Amino acid sequence: MAEAVVELLTAMIEGNELDSDDLISVFFTATPDLRCAFPAAAARGMGLTDVPLMCAQELDIPGAMPFVIRVMMHAETERPRANVWHPYLRGTDTLRAAPEPGP
Repeated sequence: MAEAVVELLTAMIEGNELDSDDLISVFFTATPDLRCAFPAAAARGMGLTDVPLMCAQELDIPGAMPFVIRVMMHAETERPRANVWHPYLRGTDTLRAAPEPGP
């Protein structure tokens, strides 16, 4: 888990040209099948020692993609929201399917 969390956080930080001083807080969720470690522990291990971190468990929905860690990062940036990059790694891009049109 630590390797995946570090990979995702690094992609988010570098891909949006942030540094740790820009981070306000980070919220992690993990699917119920991930019980080996806290995602926040990996973030602390990569040096995010003064950023508030919180972990929670995703809903246990039948048929949901297993082994998924999600991150909501609150950061100060001059980028317009449309230019913020939200990486989907290791096959999770299918979670970001286009919404179906409404009635």
